[in-house]
Amino acid sequence: MAPLDVTVVSATAEVWSGEAEMVVARTTEGEIGILAGHEPTLGVLAAGEVRITTTSGEKVTASADDGFLSVDNDQVTIVAGMAEIQ
Repeated sequence: MAPLDVTVVSATAEVWSGEAEMVVARTTEGEIGILAGHEPTLGVLAAGEVRITTTSGEKVTASADDGFLSVDNDQVTIVAGMAEIQ
């Protein structure tokens, strides 16, 4: 399967971008796991961690607060008022 193209941005800057195998984020509805081929989704972020597993197996963790996540055609965009790599 093709990798996910992931971008994490805060209100002021891009925090992280790259290719990933999986993204796990906390939404107001609960945690969501995203793999390649995921159906289009729009979710409201809850304060917490966004966990990204890159295509090389590296684990990237970002804290995110207030915002949303969008999934469409293997592109994952996480937009948060505040976000930073931990």
